[in-house]
Amino acid sequence: MEKECNQKVFKPKDIKNSNILPGDPRGFPDESFNSTCVFIDAGFVSKVSRHLGNGEFLFYDIEKFAKNLAKKNNLNCKKIFYYTAPPFHQYNPTKYEEKKKEGYDKFIEKLKKKGVVVREGRCQRLKVDGKFEYHQKAVDILLAMDLMDVTSYKDVKKIILLTSDSDFVPVVKRLEEKGVRTILFTFYLKGRDVMFSRSNYLIKSVHKYRVLTKQDFDDSPL
Repeated sequence: MEKECNQKVFKPKDIKNSNILPGDPRGFPDESFNSTCVFIDAGFVSKVSRHLGNGEFLFYDIEKFAKNLAKKNNLNCKKIFYYTAPPFHQYNPTKYEEKKKEGYDKFIEKLKKKGVVVREGRCQRLKVDGKFEYHQKAVDILLAMDLMDVTSYKDVKKIILLTSDSDFVPVVKRLEEKGVRTILFTFYLKGRDVMFSRSNYLIKSVHKYRVLTKQDFDDSPL
């Protein structure tokens, strides 16, 4: 399930094992070489949350969630990027649309106060077979732009990406060329015509990958 990688183990200064790299007295690596940025495709994570919650969205703290994923990879979370789109809001909105937008605005404001970088696309509504379907637009482009900008953080050599979209493969490969490795957190189901399919193209492009679990959400309570 997870690609193998050679992880460095750090030690306190008073341990005389030459096979372990020196770290600080607490046993942690130097944070200046151990920082990461976490990039969250909100639409994807929301979909996973609902599936793992058996049709009900799981409640969790996004900041804790991102930091915990970083910690599981022995990384210090330097910055969190969150990609989403406001709910559909027509020119003359219904009361339901107004209430939904109000709740969304409060949620986004809380994230920003915590220092989370929020990138917003837009929500497109389409009528298919007599039913409305809603799709996020421009979110992937915003994410790709920020991924390429991560090289400006000189202390970030690994990033964490939460998505299942193989469209990011060219960016992931370009980052690898520039010395930045990608740790992917994704989700998929086995079988045909499943809600979450596995993208081998994406998985093969990253340094390491893990499959999100319900425990990842439960470990980050509100």
